[in-house]
Amino acid sequence: MVIIPLAIIAAVTMIDINSPTTIHLGPFLVAAPAITASFAGAVLTGAIGALAVAAQVVIGVLHGGLMTPNHQAQIAALVVISVLVTLFRYVRDRRERQLGQVRSVSLATQQVLMRPLPGRIGPLRIASVYIAAEAEAEIGGDLYAAVPAPGATRLVIGDVRGKGLPAIDEAALLVGAFRGSAYRDLPLPGIAAHLGNSVYWNIVNLADGEPESQESFVTALVLDIHHDAPALSMVTCGHPPPLLLRDDTVRTLDASEPALPLGLSSTSAAEYKVETFGFEPGDLLLLYTDGVIEARDRTGTFYPLTDRVAVWDGSGPQSLVRHLHADLLRYAGGRLGDDAAMIAITRCR
Repeated sequence: MVIIPLAIIAAVTMIDINSPTTIHLGPFLVAAPAITASFAGAVLTGAIGALAVAAQVVIGVLHGGLMTPNHQAQIAALVVISVLVTLFRYVRDRRERQLGQVRSVSLATQQVLMRPLPGRIGPLRIASVYIAAEAEAEIGGDLYAAVPAPGATRLVIGDVRGKGLPAIDEAALLVGAFRGSAYRDLPLPGIAAHLGNSVYWNIVNLADGEPESQESFVTALVLDIHHDAPALSMVTCGHPPPLLLRDDTVRTLDASEPALPLGLSSTSAAEYKVETFGFEPGDLLLLYTDGVIEARDRTGTFYPLTDRVAVWDGSGPQSLVRHLHADLLRYAGGRLGDDAAMIAITRCR
């Protein structure tokens, strides 16, 4: 790429020197540092700018005299523009370095709070994806986690109301409470009550009077996928129902008695009902947050998740997650209005 500005400098210099003195091509030299700034750093941009100024001096000496007002004006203008372009490139490089640091910290935070799910747990194969709505962010208010349970794998997926740091704080709290309770071997209603009370206690005692935090709540889905039986048990707390793919058909696993979202009040295990569904070898379960089904296209139409899953012709959880990730971003024009998370799970035959 450096050849391009060098070629411009050489060509303009040679043509200008061999042209009549009434023709001045020196202003074209400004293209050299401008083009360099588009692909190189401040140092190389400044070097190309200095070379362009030197070429303009040579043109002035050999093409009518260096002290003519026209050449002096061209040299001065080229110096000013080269300095400005180099300065802008320096500022941009500094900004990119800062943004890179922010991204690395954000990614590290995501790895701690939203630890990637393992690809295999017992008889289960798992794939997941997280899409943050905030520009340049890696995390948001959606959450998921998995822990071992007696004879099963226990998972949670949830969505915190709101965005920004308060939502991230609530998501971190709930994930921490879910992981920290794994050793207690609580039944599903007990774990749902524990998570709800953790969120409610945090809102009441640690919200510091912030209206957005005071009005916060979390929709969640907690489920056990049993290893020794072709079934799954689920507690729904205001969260969108999962989809079950079996023999090229898609079924929505609707809860008959869904509970309220977590954090609205103090709760007990008796307020949560366990729903049981079949989950045979070869079945594929899709968990998701409402950022998926509330994504809109340019006409304002919501993303038809069930229809898109029904026409998917791949196999395996990783293939489904990759397909839906790309299809969702394409449908929404490359950017979502809310965080979105998806988990695909299959039981190996």
